[in-house]
Amino acid sequence: MKQFGKFAGLIPWIALVVLILIVGSFDTAFLRPTTLIGLFADSATLFLMAIGMTAVIYIGSIDLSLQSIAAISSIVLALLIPDYGMLAIPAALLVGMLFGCLSGVVHAVLRLPSFIATLAVGGVVTTAALYLSNQRSIQIDAQPRLDSLSWAIGTTFGVPNEVWVSLVVLVVALTVEQATPFGKAMKAVGCGEAAARVAGINITSVKIIVFMIAGLFAALSGVVLAGRLSSGSPIIANEFLLPAIAAVVLGGTSLTGGSGGVLRTLVGTLLIAVVRTGMTFVGINVLAQQIVFGIILVAAVALSIGRAPKGVMK
Repeated sequence: MKQFGKFAGLIPWIALVVLILIVGSFDTAFLRPTTLIGLFADSATLFLMAIGMTAVIYIGSIDLSLQSIAAISSIVLALLIPDYGMLAIPAALLVGMLFGCLSGVVHAVLRLPSFIATLAVGGVVTTAALYLSNQRSIQIDAQPRLDSLSWAIGTTFGVPNEVWVSLVVLVVALTVEQATPFGKAMKAVGCGEAAARVAGINITSVKIIVFMIAGLFAALSGVVLAGRLSSGSPIIANEFLLPAIAAVVLGGTSLTGGSGGVLRTLVGTLLIAVVRTGMTFVGINVLAQQIVFGIILVAAVALSIGRAPKGVMK
């Protein structure tokens, strides 16, 4: 078992290769590089949200407001972009960070469980999104979309820009996680708050910053999604939350915190993308796919508990 544990991190990658080969056996076109790149481009918005979710789960918490934050950011972008052009993008990202900060304050300062805090904040964000949008989708015209969002929806060297954006975010997140004092503080908080406090780490600050980062990446996901769909909408990311959590856990990040990371979320997202494509191949509709993702999440959590640093979830 000890020998098996050394290679446990490779299991998601092996599963990914096996799944790609299985889907490819039904249609060999799936194995073409352009198809696989397109698959990742289609999953880029999910990956961006999952990166933020990774940071939250890494410290042993959960954020159920991220899909609402992505939605309101898409609406802010769609409302501001006709008059302010690219300035609408930092405004949308700032909105995401502020709501993430609110979740962090409610969780870390008021000491509410994170799923309660973010569920409440998510409700507030959803209501704000419905109010701002007047309960409808807001169209983004072609010219401002092209002028301000070509970095997210075009192609560079033949590769969709969503892929480049995701890779840049991955490198930044991986650097923060592995090579900065803040990354080490995140891991310490995830492994055990009591020990982290003894080590002199300001747990409240770490938690608030992590929720702000998660809000930022959820907002970026909403911005890229709005660019792809040419609109902002209060329901634009409604099917993202469960797959985002599943991508993080399926990749190997423990729900109890302290182990895993963004690189594992990459393989988890690719697994979700391949599974989703496979379900499309066999004709399972989008709503039923949520059931499958729920089953995958339960199975992944059950399997991860055994290798978690502690057996009790926060």
